Amino acid sequence: MSEHDETRPEERDDTRAGRSDGSGAGSGDAANRLRKELPMEVSAPVPAARETPQAEPGTASRPGAAPRPASAPGPEPASVPKADAEAEARLTGRQRLVQGLWPPRVTRAQLIVALLLFGLGFGLAVQVASNSDGDSALRGARQEDLVRILDELDDRTQRLEDEKQGLEKQRDELENSSDQAEEARKQTIEKERQLGILAGTVAAQGPGITMTIEDTKGTVEADMLLDAIQELRAAGAEAIQVNGVRVVAGTYLADSGKGVSVDGNKINAPYRFKVIGKPQDLEPALNIPGGVVQTLEKEQATVTVERSTKIVVDALRAAKRPDYARSSSQ
Repeated sequence: MSEHDETRPEERDDTRAGRSDGSGAGSGDAANRLRKELPMEVSAPVPAARETPQAEPGTASRPGAAPRPASAPGPEPASVPKADAEAEARLTGRQRLVQGLWPPRVTRAQLIVALLLFGLGFGLAVQVASNSDGDSALRGARQEDLVRILDELDDRTQRLEDEKQGLEKQRDELENSSDQAEEARKQTIEKERQLGILAGTVAAQGPGITMTIEDTKGTVEADMLLDAIQELRAAGAEAIQVNGVRVVAGTYLADSGKGVSVDGNKINAPYRFKVIGKPQDLEPALNIPGGVVQTLEKEQATVTVERSTKIVVDALRAAKRPDYARSSSQ
């Protein structure tokens, strides 16, 4: 048996173990050399929609470092502004307008302009309302009432035309008369008589109406009677008398207890008006929609209007010499 054959089994086992250790060490050294020779690992490209946060210094350069998964939870700074932009792009024009107007951002100048515009609008509304109130009675009037009002306006126009023609006739008579002094005297006397009727210094008679106001409730006031006088004057009344008191240009009315005072003379109901003028003009003027008669009836007063061919106004007023006014011809 040779020398090698005489080797003991224990030695053989030791030799095998040494070989195995040597081969293991050699394979480890080879693996380290291969890892050094290979390039560093490159992380996989991330889609543009989702950005992967940068690795901390020192971690990306380590060989064998595992890249962070794309689906790993964590803050995504770039994704939030983009979501807001997409949400804003999906808004409609009306929604953008609402976002721009609300909540309101009011400055001091805008507040002042708004207050001025509000005041202007309020003034215009009041003006329109006042104008519409004056026309509301005519809008609700019946056809026969409108025809009567139109006839009254035509009569007033005719009266003014007649007065104009009368004045022109007097002028022509003065210019063409051979005795202008005598003609002037006659016209002066006639004018004095007419002015005496208007001033209440002489009695008058002629066609007209009689209006009686029964006030059992005591609701008729001085301003209502004044409205009646003004309406009669506008309709062409030439002489007016109320309960024995002559109404002239300077007449005033005031409330006095349960009655009314006319030029300081107290009168009580029933109030009786004697008016000289054209009956066809005077009566419709009192009965127009929203006029004197309807106003008094709303106050639970009873109004009676009667036409007559002869009305006598005999209440007189003393001629009063003015304290300061003088004729400019003197």
